[in-house]
Amino acid sequence: MRRALAAPPRRRIHAVILAGGAGERFWPRSRQKVPKPFLSLGDEETLMEATVRRAQRFAEHVWVVCGSEHARLVMRVTGIPRHRVILEPKRRNTAMAAGLAALRIAAEAPDAVLAVLPADHRIPDAAAFARAMRRAAAAADRADVLVTLGVEPTRAETGFGYIRVGQTAPPGFPGLHRVRRFVEKPTAARARGFLRRGGFLWNAGIFVWGVQTILEEIETHAPEVHRALAPIRRRPAGRGAPAAIRAAYRRAPSLPVDVAVLERSRRVWVVPVGFRWSDVGSWQSLAEELGVAAGRNRVLGGDTVIQGASGNLVWGDRRTIALVGVENLAVIDTGDALLVADLDHSADVRRVVQELRARRRDDLV
Repeated sequence: MRRALAAPPRRRIHAVILAGGAGERFWPRSRQKVPKPFLSLGDEETLMEATVRRAQRFAEHVWVVCGSEHARLVMRVTGIPRHRVILEPKRRNTAMAAGLAALRIAAEAPDAVLAVLPADHRIPDAAAFARAMRRAAAAADRADVLVTLGVEPTRAETGFGYIRVGQTAPPGFPGLHRVRRFVEKPTAARARGFLRRGGFLWNAGIFVWGVQTILEEIETHAPEVHRALAPIRRRPAGRGAPAAIRAAYRRAPSLPVDVAVLERSRRVWVVPVGFRWSDVGSWQSLAEELGVAAGRNRVLGGDTVIQGASGNLVWGDRRTIALVGVENLAVIDTGDALLVADLDHSADVRRVVQELRARRRDDLV
């Protein structure tokens, strides 16, 4: 695809990093005290540190939305000052997180452009990512639209949502398209059809919009979220804000922002991108990202002995792990817990977490 240059955004870009997820599919490494964004998955830096570093390439200000229990960890890991860390009293998915961030930032910069990023994605080419985000910000600023990043698919993936690409954007926004529709996670047969037909992109869950635009679209398309945000609109910052946020979250629905707003809006554009991207949503996706394949194991830590074993992901702790004649496994040892899972079924680790929670076990802390 030919990449022409677009005019830069006129307004300042504020990056909003969402770090409120539990990372249950990365148990036993991901725990309540140290969830997935704070893990180093084969790199020197944590996922959170890498996300902040990418954001600083294109944004003038970086904010983090997280649970109150992780505020100190966020500040220690990232160096972001306390007044740029927005605390959620409980998890209510990304629609409330996006609305909360928009109201808080609007109180300081009412004309800001917001770039909303998950804290736990892996994008090796930070320069290409920054270029795409600047193009998205220019469109959000000048055309007053909601922009999402769509990753060109490389396989018939059933674990991602898809974006159906629509008409090209007006002149002045090269490479951008209107979004025709969003498609939920498809069956394998349907995903293969998407690849054959073309015109479908993976939904990366990365968004760019003007602060007033997203608040208008929430009011129009997600009235239940708009009503829940009412206490925060009266006190978005300063004294009384924490109590207002708690009141808002008591009545808030738990909705993803794509479902609550983007799937209903007619003001959504997409920037197709071809760089490597992974949401590293399971041990299997991490194994794929790290090059685990037939004939190739990957060891992230610990003392490991491997004999006649192939295609395994191993992350040890203090004790020795020995693999003999096995393949396609995730073997994750944290000292107090051991996970052995077929990589093809590793997303089902979430069921283990649910079972442990039902038993009131402390293996989740």
